[in-house]
Amino acid sequence: MYKIGIVTMSDKGSRGEREDASGATIREMVAGLGTVEQYRVIPDDPEIIKATLIEYADQHKLDLVLTTGGTGLGPRDNTPDATLAVVDRLVPGLAEAMRAESLKKTPKAMLSRAVSGTRGQTLIINLPGSVKGVRECLEVVLPVLPHGLEILTGRGGECGQP
Repeated sequence: MYKIGIVTMSDKGSRGEREDASGATIREMVAGLGTVEQYRVIPDDPEIIKATLIEYADQHKLDLVLTTGGTGLGPRDNTPDATLAVVDRLVPGLAEAMRAESLKKTPKAMLSRAVSGTRGQTLIINLPGSVKGVRECLEVVLPVLPHGLEILTGRGGECGQP
């Protein structure tokens, strides 16, 4: 079982003006993968996003951090940029697979700027902000996460050893 963190980027949510349905959907979908040990709704502020991701990876030593929101083209969509600023290595296949599957449903999927990467032994994946988008994208990557996390955290035998 893995230690999981969820971060929802929402100005309105962080002020208590909107319920975080996307974070709840993530929690429900990852229940078989591990325990959600950290959960936070924060504003779409790049410095707060970076600080939260660093805290989750470096201090809490979470295995997986799933973000929701802030992946589009809007002026307050800062999640991918903040994620890129804190990861050591990109894992582009995850974001590519999510976009490819989403494109089967809507051409708007090509506007997603979501990224995935690692910081130390923490995998960080950006998900869309909508419940529908979260569900569709997480369904695509969830089957490979156990193997990826085994390797990343060193619990997967030889491949996971530095």
